[in-house]
Amino acid sequence: MPIYEFCAENVTLLEKAFKAGAQRVELCDNLAVGGTTPSYGVIKAAVELAKTYQAKVVVMIRPRGGEFVYSQEELAIMLEDMKCARELGVDGFVLGALTSDNQLDKDALRTLLEASQGLEVTMHMAFDQIAIEDQPSAIQWLKENGVTRLLTRAGTPDTPIHLRLQAYAELVQLADGQLEILAGGGISVTNRDRFLAIPGLEQVHGTRIVF
Repeated sequence: MPIYEFCAENVTLLEKAFKAGAQRVELCDNLAVGGTTPSYGVIKAAVELAKTYQAKVVVMIRPRGGEFVYSQEELAIMLEDMKCARELGVDGFVLGALTSDNQLDKDALRTLLEASQGLEVTMHMAFDQIAIEDQPSAIQWLKENGVTRLLTRAGTPDTPIHLRLQAYAELVQLADGQLEILAGGGISVTNRDRFLAIPGLEQVHGTRIVF
């Protein structure tokens, strides 16, 4: 059974998305910059609505747009936002942190993962900034450190779809059942089945994933 993860900036379309088959929502603000942490009120309303549909809510933890290199002050903000979201009853967090040379910031991620214990963790599309040749070792680290899933475009906005499909097949092999691969980036109701046809890829993400 495929999982459709609806990406939402607010609760306006949430009920429609759940009725259309979304089993999980990634809640974020400011999609124009790739998503930032949503407000307390939006998280609270989304969690309450999701309960009615037995759906999950995962929340973007990202203090600003731009690159994914975070200061200690920004990490402290992220931890505080996680604490608030946890208290509101979210199912998980969507997060990521990189070094200035586009490698996983393992120290920052360890701190965030420790604060995530007991909840799902999605590594977001910061992963796509990592050089292709460095992605297998990054995936290995994510597997070893208890990350639940990886949200990736498997390319850039200009990568042809057939090359992305090929890349997803390779990512599923690397994940080896120890890390869920969540396909995202330009995926919609009209093309989602092409991605879900990849053996081992069972989840798709987007703002147009169910309608």
